[in-house]
Amino acid sequence: MYGKGYALSQHVKENASIYVFVSLLFFIGIMFGAIIVNSMNFIQKEDLFFYLDQFFQQMLDDSAASSKSLLRSSFFYHLKYLLFIFLLGLSIIGMPVIWVLIFMKGVMVGFSVGFLVNQMGWYGLLAAAASIAPQNLIIIPVYIVAGSLGMIFSFGLIQKLIAKRSRQPLLPPFIQYSVLFLFLLAVVSVAAILESYVSPIALKAVIQLAYN
Repeated sequence: MYGKGYALSQHVKENASIYVFVSLLFFIGIMFGAIIVNSMNFIQKEDLFFYLDQFFQQMLDDSAASSKSLLRSSFFYHLKYLLFIFLLGLSIIGMPVIWVLIFMKGVMVGFSVGFLVNQMGWYGLLAAAASIAPQNLIIIPVYIVAGSLGMIFSFGLIQKLIAKRSRQPLLPPFIQYSVLFLFLLAVVSVAAILESYVSPIALKAVIQLAYN
């Protein structure tokens, strides 16, 4: 156990700059998403809020998607996203695309929270806390770690090509890389459960409070 803990701490120390870079990229995306909300004109906000209001009404009428279908769609969405990052990490030229994916994930979170707060005030903040925060407390760290691992593996490939260390086996780091992504997928499945079974109940309570 101590050996694994030591290896993990060494890994974080050696690649701290990458983890910091990916984290900053994500949080810049959040700020950019909030800026997009503020740059929208009144008509654009009203049009978007109309569809959001329709969704809220469906939730109050119990006609929204079932928890099982939400779980399925949420899990496969995260599976595809993580798989894409995983595959990009295997390609040297895929690194900039990883940056874009992490940045866009931050934009989505920032825009969602910013729009709810902008349109609904305190109720919007409560709605964001109920529907976005629970699963994203898990999802955000997972995507930051996934993006960092993709960059680290890609950097390893670059160093291998530059140094021409062809005798160094690539299979052990690839297996380790794959196992870590399988672990991240297991963690994100917990977030999918929260997103499907906990968040809708909490959001419905907030909507009932706002509409009454």
